[in-house]
Amino acid sequence: MSERLHVFDTTLRDGEQSPGCSMNIDEKLRVAQALAALGVDIIEAGFPIASPGDFEAVHRIASEVSGPKIAALARAARRDIERAAEAIEPAGERGRIHTFIATSPIHMEAKLRMMPEQVLERAVDAVKLARNLAPEVEFSAEDAGRSEMDFLCRVVEAAIDSGARVINIPDTVGYMTPDEFGARIRELIERVPNADRAIFSVHCHNDLGLAVANSLAAIEQGARQVECTINGLGERAGNAALEEIVMILHTRRDRYDLETGIDTRRIVPTSKLVSQITGMPIQPNKAIVGSNAFAHESGIHQDGVLKHQKTYEIMTPESVGWTTNRMVLGKHSGRAALRSRYRELGIELDGERLDEVFARFKKLADKKKEIFDEDLMAILSDESETVAERVKLVSLHAASGTGDTPVAAVELEIDGVLHKATAEGDGPVDAAFKAIKSLVEPNGELLLYSVNAITSGTDAQGEVTVRLKDGERIVNGQGADTDIIVASAKALIAALNKLPNMHARQVHAQYSGV
Repeated sequence: MSERLHVFDTTLRDGEQSPGCSMNIDEKLRVAQALAALGVDIIEAGFPIASPGDFEAVHRIASEVSGPKIAALARAARRDIERAAEAIEPAGERGRIHTFIATSPIHMEAKLRMMPEQVLERAVDAVKLARNLAPEVEFSAEDAGRSEMDFLCRVVEAAIDSGARVINIPDTVGYMTPDEFGARIRELIERVPNADRAIFSVHCHNDLGLAVANSLAAIEQGARQVECTINGLGERAGNAALEEIVMILHTRRDRYDLETGIDTRRIVPTSKLVSQITGMPIQPNKAIVGSNAFAHESGIHQDGVLKHQKTYEIMTPESVGWTTNRMVLGKHSGRAALRSRYRELGIELDGERLDEVFARFKKLADKKKEIFDEDLMAILSDESETVAERVKLVSLHAASGTGDTPVAAVELEIDGVLHKATAEGDGPVDAAFKAIKSLVEPNGELLLYSVNAITSGTDAQGEVTVRLKDGERIVNGQGADTDIIVASAKALIAALNKLPNMHARQVHAQYSGV
């Protein structure tokens, strides 16, 4: 029998900490449901003490997502741990508190300003408190990669004695190399007397591009939980990518005799969902989920694949969820067929939400001859997930031409009141943005404007991502349409709806800006 490797997904916690990747509560719930369908063992749903919104997101995920264990992060502090316990309470026996404290000299001295013995005492107290409040406790020694081994062994042994049943060894700053990190895991398991009472876990960052390699080195030395994210999202250069680790284990069974509970056919749909919600595009040459991952342009490669697929493909596109299936649905198709295809993509639609998505599908079917899976995912990304869609696009008219100054006129409904504005710009999109932003405040600083053609052809939908910054808050908005200017306006409005304290600006009915 193969051993089991537990997949701990932290897309909703560490992944969301990537600049510009913040998600609202509904978006987090959608991602959590997709992760459950994917088959992850543990979902780290958030950091409840961080904000009321984070607490509510963890609480809703614990209430509404079945299957995986639901973990909440907490510093080694009483209020953090109590708040985490409240957030995961609806998960019952599936709840886990993940508490941590730094153990490296630089973190203890410069950040915590604590002596090693104080850190040890705090770790023990935190684990004991968490164990009294939750069915399961995971303890992390932050910056374990740069911690002194003797002290790290003492802390790990004490955490296990205090009730932690999962011990996480993070390479927090992505400093270690595979041979070093693997040796560290092996030494911990060998030296800590009660190591057999806990599962050892790893959480590797990608600052030097070694997160997956370090995770695999640790797995080879006995780690049986791996912490990772969809598309490798995370702080700075990101975390170990779930899709890469899972498919390495799946493809190289000869080397890694380990099983996971992941349904690999759901990897690509989950990857696309996370990309669309966070606004973080997937690079074409990204392993497993990039658009070029199974593309062959070289004549030699094409000839080989045509003769035998395994000449240049070590796994099939279908095994990870890539599909050439085309929607042969049109404007006369019904809800049942649409719901069935979404279900195959790992998305469940029912009730009012199905009706709303079906209406969008009908509108798109009137514009396009062929509907692809990418179009269906874009319909979801264009769906408003905010609690209150305070700004709505009523109409947009843009004009531009050689030698003419581009101009755009917009009508927006803001809190139920119709507002109009006209503006000039360097192009029709710029003019539309200026007109829209003239009607609301705060309207944020534009950090990113990204356009992606979802499918091929001149009738393809354009998917636009807009990133705005207002003070310390960064938000993303997505919009999709066969008209790229309309898609751009939708994306900007989606982002504006996420800005706190957004309201209509008091301006004249007609505005001319440059």
